[in-house]
Formats: sequence, C-alpha cells, structure tokens
Amino acid sequence: MGDKAQTHPGAAGRAVAADHPASVRNVVLVGHSGSGKTTLVEALALTAGAVNRAGRVEDGGTVSDYDEIEHRQQRSVQLSLAPVEWDGFKINVLDTPGYADFVGELRAGLRAADAALFVVSASDGVDGSTRMVWEECQAVGMPRAIVITHLEAARADFEEMTRVCAEAFGADDPDAVLPLYLPLRGPEGPDGHAPVTGLIGLLSQKLFDYASGERKESEPGEDQLPDIEVARNRLIEGIIAESEDETLMDRYLGGEQIDVRTLIDDLERAVARGTFFPVLAAAPAADGARQGLGTVELLELITGGFPTPFEHPMPGVTTIDGKTRELTACDTSGPLVAEVVKTASDPYVGRISLVRVFSGTLRPDETVHVSGHGLADRGHEDHDVDERIGALSTPFGKQQRPVTHAVAGDLVCVAKLGRAETGDTLSAKDDPLLMEPWQMPDPLLPLAIQAHSKADEDKLSQGLSRLVAEDPTMRLEQNQDTHQVVLWCLGEAHSDVALERLRSRYGVQVDVVPHRVSLRETFATKAAGRGRHVKQSGGHGQYAICEIEVEPLPGGSGIEFVDKVVGGAVPRQFIPSVEKGVRAQAAKGVVAGYPLVDVRITLLDGKAHSVDSSDAAFQTAGALALREAAGQTRIHLLEPVAEVTVLVADDYVGAVMSDLSSRRGRVLGTEQVGSGRTLVRAEVPEFEIGRYAIDLRSLSHGTARFDRAYARHEPMPPQIAERIREQAGESS
Repeated sequence: MGDKAQTHPGAAGRAVAADHPASVRNVVLVGHSGSGKTTLVEALALTAGAVNRAGRVEDGGTVSDYDEIEHRQQRSVQLSLAPVEWDGFKINVLDTPGYADFVGELRAGLRAADAALFVVSASDGVDGSTRMVWEECQAVGMPRAIVITHLEAARADFEEMTRVCAEAFGADDPDAVLPLYLPLRGPEGPDGHAPVTGLIGLLSQKLFDYASGERKESEPGEDQLPDIEVARNRLIEGIIAESEDETLMDRYLGGEQIDVRTLIDDLERAVARGTFFPVLAAAPAADGARQGLGTVELLELITGGFPTPFEHPMPGVTTIDGKTRELTACDTSGPLVAEVVKTASDPYVGRISLVRVFSGTLRPDETVHVSGHGLADRGHEDHDVDERIGALSTPFGKQQRPVTHAVAGDLVCVAKLGRAETGDTLSAKDDPLLMEPWQMPDPLLPLAIQAHSKADEDKLSQGLSRLVAEDPTMRLEQNQDTHQVVLWCLGEAHSDVALERLRSRYGVQVDVVPHRVSLRETFATKAAGRGRHVKQSGGHGQYAICEIEVEPLPGGSGIEFVDKVVGGAVPRQFIPSVEKGVRAQAAKGVVAGYPLVDVRITLLDGKAHSVDSSDAAFQTAGALALREAAGQTRIHLLEPVAEVTVLVADDYVGAVMSDLSSRRGRVLGTEQVGSGRTLVRAEVPEFEIGRYAIDLRSLSHGTARFDRAYARHEPMPPQIAERIREQAGESS
C-alpha cells in the first residue's frame, strides 16, 4: 500500500471467476444514505477496467444497475454485488443500502463479506446508525477501513473529518483510526474552493497526482514534506503499536529508521486482524478520466490489507437433526456448505440467488440439498428439499455472465433455485447440513393490506409468499382475530418498496387499510341472563330455554363453562349444545364485536320440550342468554399491552421516556448498557405504538432501536373504549 503505482488491464467483457480462495476479497460498503457508496463502486470498477470511461458496462447500464425501483426512488434499496478484478485478485464489492429501513440488506452484506469499508461523506459526517453498525462489526472483530467521499464539497475538510471518524469509531483507541494519505489540493477556483487533485502517501512519501485523469506518481516538493511529517510520525507510531514485533517500538524511539516495507507489512496484518482502521480518500473520476482519485490506493488496501476468506471464521454448522459439525474454514475440497444471502426475481431469468460459498466448490447443474429452518415466525416454513441448480453467473450491470464454478470463499449468482429462500443453506444432497442463521432485525411496523380486486385476490397469496421468501426482514401475518393480512416491515420506505414489488414484479395491486389491534371484551361484574328460543310454525318447532350466570375471572383465564343444572331441567344431551352456543357467541363478542374472554359461564337452569328441543335450539338459546347477561352489566374493552425495551443513546433518554409516557406507557426502569447507551423498559398499549418504529427513529436521530413483546390484555380507559364502541355501532 502506498508504494505501488501499477495500472490494471481492462476486465470489461469478461466474467470474473476465482480458482483459489487466496485470490478472493469480499468487502461490504457501509454508510448512511447519500454517502456515495454506489458512486464509489462504479469508480472502483472504472479503475479496474470493468466498465468503460462513461461508467457503463459493455451491454449498457452502469455496474450498479440492478432494480427499476432503485432508479425510480433514486436510492439503493437492496444488496447488490459488483465483482471487479485487480492485480490478479477477484474483489466482490457488496453495495448496501444506507437507509435504516433496509438494514436487513446490510446484515446480509455483513454475513457475506470478510471486511467492511465504511463510506463517510465529508459534507455530512458520521450518523448514529453508522456508529451502531461499526459497533456490530467491532463485536465480531470484522476488519474495517474508512473512506471519505465528497471532498469536492465547498466546505469539505479531510483532516477535520478524520478527527470526527477517530472520535466516532476509535473510542477504545483513537490512534487506531489514522489516515494513510493526505489530500493534495490544486489552485483555488473562482468560488475560492481548492479542489483535491492528488494524494501524498504518508509511508511512501510519494505524490500521486490524478489531475490528468490517470494516476501519476512523482516525488513531492521539499516544501510539502514538512506538512506531512506530524501525520506520518503519528501513523508510524500507530502501526508499530499494533506490530507483533515487540522490539520495533524501542528501535523506532531509539532513532532507527524503520523500513517502509516492514511498516506496510505490519499495517496490512493489523488491518486484517481488525485492530487498525486506516482512513483513505476517494472521489469519482471526472468526465473522460480513467481513474477516480484514491481508487488505486483503495484497491491496493483491499487486496493487500483486507483478509482472505481463509481468515473468516466459519459460522456454526449442524446436521439437519441439530448435531454440531466441525468443518475446516474455506476448504475447497471439503463438504459443500453455501448460504443464500440474497434472493431476487429477474423478469427474464426468474429467481436468482446470491450465494456465499463457505466450504467446498459449487458447480452448475448439480443437485444440492436446500435446507431452511428457524424463520417460521416470519411466514417462512421449515423445509428440506433437493434441487437441481441452474447456471452460475456473476453480475455485470443488468447482465448475468456465466462462470464455470465457485470455490469456497467466493460469491456467485445461482439461477433456478425455486424453493431456496434468503438465509437457506445449500449442501450436498447426500450430506445435508444447516448453517446457523445470521441475526435479522424484527419488523415492527404493521401494514394491513387487502386485494384491490377479485383478480388481485387470486394472485395475492403467491405474491406475498414470494415477497417474504426474498426478504426475511418482512413478516407475513394472517391475523385470526382481526381477519387482516398484515405485512410487518421495518419502516415506511420498506413498506413502500414491498407494495411496489407486489405491483411491478408479481402483478398484484393491493389497498392499504387501517391496521386493527386485537381487542377483547370481558364482564366487569357478575350478571345473569336468560335465553329463550321458542318458535312454532306449523311443522317441527324449536324450543330451548336456559338460564346462565356470568362472572369475571383473572386475566388469561379464557372461557370457563360450568354445568350446575339439577333435576334434568336441561337434558344431558343438550348441555354441550348450550356450551357450544355460548362459546360461539363469546368468539363473536357481546358489545363491539371483539372476542369475550376471562369469564366463567355457569348454566343454572332451563326448560326443554320432548319433541321440539334440539341441538340447534339450545345453541341459539345459549347465545341469547349470554347477550342478555351482557346487557345487565358493564363490559370492559381489553387492549393488548406490549413490553417495550428501547436501546437509546444517553442524549435521548429523557426524550424517549417522555414520549413513552405520552403514549400511556409505564416506564418500568432503565439500565446502562455499555458506553453511552441506556436500555429503557416500559409497558405500552399496542394502540399507541403502531408507528413507533418511525417515530423513534425521528426522535433519536437514528440512534435507537426497540423490541416489543405481548404482555397481556388490560381494560382500556373508558373514554377510548366508548369511542371504539361508537365506531363499532356505526360500522354495523
């Protein structure tokens, strides 16, 4: 790094394949929306020769072209792969969305990659969500580097942004977040802004000039060396502090000049271990230019400093029945273990699965075992099936170009896996295995939908099943209480994309309807009721009379039916009929149409007729008796209450607690979690948190996340319950 100046012959027109894991680098780009990740991908591809000077692949479109929705929304909404070749290496660049609603795509990218490149805009800085992702990577020891973009902005300051990054990402050791190069600015323009035209390598003390559109190496002027001395010395000390050679620091402090090659080797090892995090600068190529500023340096860092797939810890692997299986990491001749990290539908090819191969070698047209377990709560059924995979390919813009195989450590697109879903494991059909799934965020924003027309209703089920198969951060619910179809999403942008995909990919038009909360009814006090169903109309009549008593029970008791009839007033064969009738009426509700719960219904007396009594008659009488009893007392409406835990930056704890209280929430307590974070526990009615996923993000500036779990049903405030009763009366 910093001492090479090679260029790379164009790779445009070729499908990039790898024959050995050592030649593969998997890097995921992370950063907030608008930080310039997709532009950086295209700049890297241009420098590596994968695209032409206009930033286009041979068959049209940019290297990042993938989804029409992304073009319409002008932002990335899903994980995409852009493989480029540089200096004999295949670099799988995974571009992730920066918007918080698509964090599931980011998590998939982190699973598939061996290192992360954090893209920070010089004009916007580091946001809260980017800090949270850094902490996730830190927790698992993933190697990271930082690239600062948008240096062309009027007030862009590379040195200041480096300081901000060290403060945001280097809490444990700020000296582990240091620049490898300093930007070189040209003459000031009419607006007083001096554009960045090149870089000065702190280790090599070489000047890399991009002003001509191609990288040119030269010696810096004598007047430039003093400007870099302080930064260079700090970088050398930071590298030596991470060196495995314990004598190096003493030699350096003793005045010995450390060989640059030694420093570079130590730097690359520290980056690969995830203990040192270099900062670089990058800018897209100007019109007609062949190389964007800093792209060569970035490619050198990726190939020289980022780890090989051999250094990626093997995720947990078990047999289908749950027995642990120990495998050698990245063994090309070992048992096949691959994972579907992304599923998408192509209008021409059909379903395409982006797969990371962790062990073995994947080849086209072979039969593999597809296993998926553990996502049943999100509408994904467990399955174990054998499938014949189709062609293997690598993406170039909108095109899929065939490859002959994919070795352990590589990423590849697989066609025609009809049953495979995101998160599924591919293994040998005679040795089926299952990989431990990666952590996915819970979707907490409900979207209730219904088919727009009868034609849409016929296609809705299939469209929804395909939608959730592609996106495990989406949960499909068929609510038995409200009879609504609910898509649980991560936010409004996530739900907008879901609706658009239903319409454009699967031809299903749906209407969004208000989401209904599952309410309950219960008796406030004891009450009695008499059900009389007597009809005589010429032929066989109907005769059934029953008397019941209803009393409230503790929450969670359900419906309890007790028979206290004496003397045969209600014949034994009809007592189950009364119970069936009252339970059916309880399921329908007695006031506002919500299920009746937590009551004991006691059958006390009744009358029957030797000819006209029947099962149906006593069912009707039981239902009438329950309705009459409900009219003799006050009926409580019960609303579901959720246990809510909010993890939030300390700066926003007061605002979060105040907001929860305004939602009729009861704050149960707080506790410190790590440095600068607080966990707030509360109980909040579900009526009040339908849009909490959106509101919390705004309230905390993206620094908070929350979980919710059902706690119990409890009585609603009278004024709210009365309003709901009135609405129920109007609708009926």
